[in-house]
Amino acid sequence: MATYKESVGTAVTNYAGNSPSVVDGEVWYDSTDKDFKYQYASLTPAGAWSTGGDLNTARAEHRGAGTSTSALMFGGRTPPFVAITESYDGVTWTEVNDLNAVKATLGGAGASNTSALAFGGTAGGGPVFDETELWNGSNWTEVNDMNTAREQPGDLGIATAALCFGGYGGGTVGVVELWNGTNWTEVNDLNTARRLLAGAGTTTDGLGFAGYSTTAKTEAYNGTNWTEVNDLNTARYNGQGAGASGSAAIYATGATPPTVANTETWDGTSWTETTDVSTARSGVGASNQGTTSSSLIAGGTPPNSVSTEVWTGAGQPVGVWATGGNLNTARYALAGAGTQTAALGFGGYGPPQYGLTESYNGTNWTETTDLNTARSSLAGAGATNTAALAFGGNGATAVTELWNGSNWTEVNNLSTGRFELGGSGTNTAALAFGGSPPGQTAITESWNGTNWTEVNDLNTARNSVVGAGTQTSTLAFGGWQPPNSALTESWNGTNWTEVNDLNTARRDMATSIGTSNTSALAAGGYTGTYVAVTELYDGASWTETTDLSTGTGILGGVGTNTEGLVFGGHTGSVIATTSEWSGSSTTTKTVDTD
Repeated sequence: MATYKESVGTAVTNYAGNSPSVVDGEVWYDSTDKDFKYQYASLTPAGAWSTGGDLNTARAEHRGAGTSTSALMFGGRTPPFVAITESYDGVTWTEVNDLNAVKATLGGAGASNTSALAFGGTAGGGPVFDETELWNGSNWTEVNDMNTAREQPGDLGIATAALCFGGYGGGTVGVVELWNGTNWTEVNDLNTARRLLAGAGTTTDGLGFAGYSTTAKTEAYNGTNWTEVNDLNTARYNGQGAGASGSAAIYATGATPPTVANTETWDGTSWTETTDVSTARSGVGASNQGTTSSSLIAGGTPPNSVSTEVWTGAGQPVGVWATGGNLNTARYALAGAGTQTAALGFGGYGPPQYGLTESYNGTNWTETTDLNTARSSLAGAGATNTAALAFGGNGATAVTELWNGSNWTEVNNLSTGRFELGGSGTNTAALAFGGSPPGQTAITESWNGTNWTEVNDLNTARNSVVGAGTQTSTLAFGGWQPPNSALTESWNGTNWTEVNDLNTARRDMATSIGTSNTSALAAGGYTGTYVAVTELYDGASWTETTDLSTGTGILGGVGTNTEGLVFGGHTGSVIATTSEWSGSSTTTKTVDTD
């Protein structure tokens, strides 16, 4: 590892106060406080699951190999039993060549989507298999059989060095076999025979855990013997594990019964409960060579699923919410425009319907000229608090107003009046989509600074949808179909394309936080209760991050996913609160020179 001197040098910068340009770990001298200081990134205290790309075929009892950015899923039952194989590149699953035989409840191992091993399993209602197949990135080839035919085994390792342990073959077994890249050899048995168990690690530093019937037992393998170590916190079976060594593993989902969403991480000594997956299930596939900082699960039941969830472990940079100045008038269902330090909040409901407009300077809100038409459930667009657009609103109005920094002026109406719609863009180039006319609509309209023109519809009609971005690069997410929706759609200036869902289905989130269809923040919302959930979109998937301090819905929002602002809303009561979002925050510390 490079030393501080090698990375940064020995010169210490002199700065009056906190340096605006310092990098993490770099020391500077604060000539105001007469102290040496440094900063470091605030990191997540726990990991999080985010939504990955869906499998093409819903299934359960399949097996997986690889990592979160290079994974393979194979076999399973849909029903019926299948030989389908899919390859994952970190974003999308692609169907590739099938296994030679249909099978489920099999074992698997592999380092990537180009190198994997499949062994054992059953096609249901018949014998269990001893067959082994090797994947070279293009095709499956049958290679030497196992010594003991079985299904539902535990597994670990890679395509040239794998371990198959436990399982069911006319009865539950503790038999363990070692694959050396050519042949299977029987080695020392598990201490406790079981099936539907999981594994992690290597053939010389491995871990086997859980299993039927509903056990929390964990055993460590040193290349020769199995040793019982500390149990899981939650006894279960038919979940999946991942880990590149026996000292760092993750185990997710399973059945107790019923199915569970539990996730636990292993640090070489004990298991720790951490963030649950979003949907309880069992019979998932996993990237077996994933780690406690990066892994994935896919599929599972009930019902048979296409869902993929990607794990990002603890210790990642995290944003924070801080309290800003309150609105002068508490309200909800309002709209916004601008940035964190130059924001505009307008309209809303208290009751009554408001035309109130307030401008924010980064510290305080100031009342200014009202909208000409008081309304709530409207949408807004605009880059600053001096140039904005307000459109739609309660009563399915089509009214559009333009803000010049001092006054609102009525301009050409929407083609279709509506409320609870989404909006994005600026006062000269905006997008309006979804809403209630009443009911749900998919209508999308584009504003060119003078007129609204209907363009291609959303794929899914919904109201209470929110959006972020520009006229040619927008993300629309959440809403009410019914039911509450997790759907996310990306707009490229011509068409809407469905992309990865939110982790939490909801409606009435904060409006318009984000700069494009690859960068957005979803904050708060309503699931049946008001929630504080915050998620970040990176162009591929949503990741849960630091929550709002209070569950809040139907709130205004502006800014970016690194510098955002939310204001007003409903928590069960109408509020005037403002919260400021800072992405990947840093902490400044003073060097102790005593």
